[in-house]
Amino acid sequence: MTTLRAFTCDDLFRFNNINLDPLTETYGIPFYLQYLAHWPEYFIVAEAPGGELMGYSAAALMLCMFSVMGKAEGSVAREEWHGHVTALSVAPEFRRLGLAAKLMELLEEISEKKGGFFVDLFVRVSNQVAVNMYKQLGYSVYRTVLEYYSASSGEPDEDAYDMRKALSRDTEKKSVIPLPHPVRPEDIE
Repeated sequence: MTTLRAFTCDDLFRFNNINLDPLTETYGIPFYLQYLAHWPEYFIVAEAPGGELMGYSAAALMLCMFSVMGKAEGSVAREEWHGHVTALSVAPEFRRLGLAAKLMELLEEISEKKGGFFVDLFVRVSNQVAVNMYKQLGYSVYRTVLEYYSASSGEPDEDAYDMRKALSRDTEKKSVIPLPHPVRPEDIE
């Protein structure tokens, strides 16, 4: 049986099987520790019965807000307090089991409890498997962010979709009305 639990510092030394996927953004240890210190409720792992990590998410609730590594951010006054999905990754051998959907559901529940208006995330435009999964989970493309992802090996930078899902506090669904034009990374608040 899969166990969903809080991410711990020890997990930093156990999640390479998840992070070594080419579509997974990886960060330095200080970045993960910052999320763990500031938004521990948004940092969740899925663990197999044998103790192997199957996936994780990180999010934040941002005073603009949100992942399964995530955070909360944004402005309540401007109705931008939201949960932000910073990272969602499932090891290849554990995909298509519904883990990503379950991790996202947990993050959405946390964001609801914290009074968020919506949950957002960024995903590579080329990652159609992820884009389609997020659409199935109720997310829609809010805007395109030009050259959001840095390219490697001399290729051009890649655009991202900023995808959002309105939460119950956004009764008029204002947070998911798509912008008519793309933006640049420096234009994101």
